[in-house]
Amino acid sequence: MDHNGPARAVIWVHGRVQGVGFRWWTRARALELGLVGHARNAGDGRVEVVAQGDEERIRALVALIEERPSQHLRPGDVHTCVTTWGSPRDGLAGFVEK
Repeated sequence: MDHNGPARAVIWVHGRVQGVGFRWWTRARALELGLVGHARNAGDGRVEVVAQGDEERIRALVALIEERPSQHLRPGDVHTCVTTWGSPRDGLAGFVEK
């Protein structure tokens, strides 16, 4: 990808990330970075994060999520992140917790 243009990432976050404020924390970081999308709990204990915006800003969000140990007071315990990149889609505004 271009690294400077608009992009979309779907980030599956594995670990102890439900019921600990992880989605709220992710939303706050995404908004600080100017991204749109959502964070939602999956039925299997993972969190799905969809982020759209400048690719470098999305990469910064992924780095914050993966950072170990977290220097940014990230709640929970992230074991693994699996990120899939793609082109942005229409219809997203803001960043919400689902």
